[in-house]
Amino acid sequence: MIDNLTTRLGSMFYGWRMVALGCSIRMLGGGFHLYGFTIFFLPITQELGLTRAATSAVFSLARAEGAIEGPLAGYLIDRFGPRPMMLAGVVLSGVGYMLLAGIESYAGFLAVYLGVISLSFSAGFMHSPMVLANSWFIRRRAFAMTLISSSIGIGGVLITPLLAFSVQTWGWRWGAFLAGIGLIVIGVPITWFAKRSPESMGLLPDGVPPQADATELKSSGAHGHHGSANTSDGEFTLRQAMRTSAFWMLVLATTTRVGVFNSITVHFVPIMVWKGATEQQAAAMLALMALMSLPAHLFVGWIADRVSKPILMAVCMGIGAVSIGFLAYGDGVWSPWIFTVLITFVEAIFPVSWATVGDFFGRQSFATIRGTMSFFYLWGPALGPVITGAVYDRHQSYAPLMSAYLATCLIAAVLYALLRRPAPR
Repeated sequence: MIDNLTTRLGSMFYGWRMVALGCSIRMLGGGFHLYGFTIFFLPITQELGLTRAATSAVFSLARAEGAIEGPLAGYLIDRFGPRPMMLAGVVLSGVGYMLLAGIESYAGFLAVYLGVISLSFSAGFMHSPMVLANSWFIRRRAFAMTLISSSIGIGGVLITPLLAFSVQTWGWRWGAFLAGIGLIVIGVPITWFAKRSPESMGLLPDGVPPQADATELKSSGAHGHHGSANTSDGEFTLRQAMRTSAFWMLVLATTTRVGVFNSITVHFVPIMVWKGATEQQAAAMLALMALMSLPAHLFVGWIADRVSKPILMAVCMGIGAVSIGFLAYGDGVWSPWIFTVLITFVEAIFPVSWATVGDFFGRQSFATIRGTMSFFYLWGPALGPVITGAVYDRHQSYAPLMSAYLATCLIAAVLYALLRRPAPR
């Protein structure tokens, strides 16, 4: 039995190992950062005597930081490969969490979170794993990216409850310190196994045999060596991509989508407390959202390689609008739980949108194009949490924001539905 398993693993396309590596990095990023850091929101706000707008501003400035560094990070990933950026992300985030345990002021919070924790987060935990999937796959691109993206939720399920337990048991400072140690001890060894592209190992995308005929190569979309001067008609440089309407339509749609989702995620626990839940119940809902994001990702990703990706993304944004309707206007005790499940479809189209970028613009400049897009779309999640916090501070309620969230989801749905593939060069 062990021999059969070894044989199967040996015959498996090496790209799936890179997907597993990308999943591991995303699990760490999702568990400790995207989902996990909201556990520290209220304790830090209360201990430092901050308003929610002030605390939210730190998250927003981090997104702005990611937007500014996005084009440079994308260029460096295309130039040197994803492994150095993943390693930098893991080390800086880990050290940052340990430093966070000792902050005593808002200025210290800003310095540690912006100057250390989030400095390489976008490049290391978000961009680099997606570049691996885009480099190693073409026909199965959406599903490969979906597996990596969905692992964020697994990280939330496995790691966020542990963070919540450590914060409630030993305080948020010890929780932050232990988080930093865990990131470095687990993350650094994982990054060493990253391989830049199938061509770097004498392979082709999707596991196409090297001796495959021209027809098979053409059908898989494998044209030339990754990073070489040889390009196909489906390969776009950054400048060429920015001249297409598809580039800017994707930027606008992504800006509205991540703006809404990030605002809700950063304020998730406070929003649920506002709806009448305890902090423990809100943490359970957060864990449920992370858990349900896995089947949502897998379901949407499986469909994405078989249907029109823009239409699929439009439908998912419509589901997101319905979920916000339950949260805002539902009176029953189950309304927040229904919202928690349905809102995962908004997050589930994250890998589909980047698979669309790969389909539209190719592999060779993917990280540069993706990083440049992030320069524009990350201002949505940068401003969203601050606006959300400011509205709450003024009205002591999240109610005025619900209609705006719903309308923004519908706008994103229309933008995705209107998206068209650019003509080959």
